[in-house]
Amino acid sequence: MRVLTDRLAAALRQRFAVLAAFGVCSFVAVAIGAYICALSGVPSALWIRNLAAWGVGAVLAFGLAHVRQSEVLHIALWAAPLALLVTFLSPAQEGVHRWIDAGPLHINAAMLTLPAASVALAALSREHVWAWGASFAALALLVLQPDASQATTLAAVMVAIAAPASSRPLLRFAVIAGAVALATLAWFQRDPLQPVPEVEDIIELAFAIAPALALAALAALLLTAISAQAPMGAQRETPRTAAWALSLCFLAWVATPYFGAYPVPWVGIGLSPIIGAWLGIGLLATLRRESALN
Repeated sequence: MRVLTDRLAAALRQRFAVLAAFGVCSFVAVAIGAYICALSGVPSALWIRNLAAWGVGAVLAFGLAHVRQSEVLHIALWAAPLALLVTFLSPAQEGVHRWIDAGPLHINAAMLTLPAASVALAALSREHVWAWGASFAALALLVLQPDASQATTLAAVMVAIAAPASSRPLLRFAVIAGAVALATLAWFQRDPLQPVPEVEDIIELAFAIAPALALAALAALLLTAISAQAPMGAQRETPRTAAWALSLCFLAWVATPYFGAYPVPWVGIGLSPIIGAWLGIGLLATLRRESALN
């Protein structure tokens, strides 16, 4: 009985440590972004949506953290290529397909689905070779959209998961070579979209207001990106790998806007990266909980 009680307590700690760490860091980032937008004259309806999205994402993540992982891992992995495929059914913006229009919502399919897909790939790819097929399908669709930022993000996650796998050297080489090749190809696709100040250039807006505010935004971005590494205690390899994959996904989101007109997550206006990151964190919390119970 004592052993069972200790396991339950450990499972609760593992589940809520990552939720709390990400929740605090991401809220600070979203709040700083809202403050920058308010000072810059961005309509309040836009930055209030970011705050609302944070709340919606938190509720979804807490719900996801209570679901059995076997029920959601496959859904999370295949949701990415399916959502990316649906973007081609929505009207293009200057030939670019990255969004799904759902009433008043303009959803970036990649940023909504890639965090959870990264966690699912880390959990499933060790035993299921077909998991790589789902990721390559998503990566190919990102090249076709085109979206070099998210293609690079997914490729980096795939390489990081495949590189340590020594039991299947041919598969490891094929995954790494294919992911790098497709990500490189994405950067050579024509991308005519121009940056929106409160989305892609939010850090520049902050520097124009006060350098200290911009530095605070950057610090919040980095802390949010690495919050998936919240203290795990003794964890099995799968949740550790999933945590690193999710952190790498977030770090790529933070870095790629400096190489093109790509959204700045959490601080910039955009519901998709806020909710998408929460979904990834919720799925990671599920992995940690079940690892602690087993």
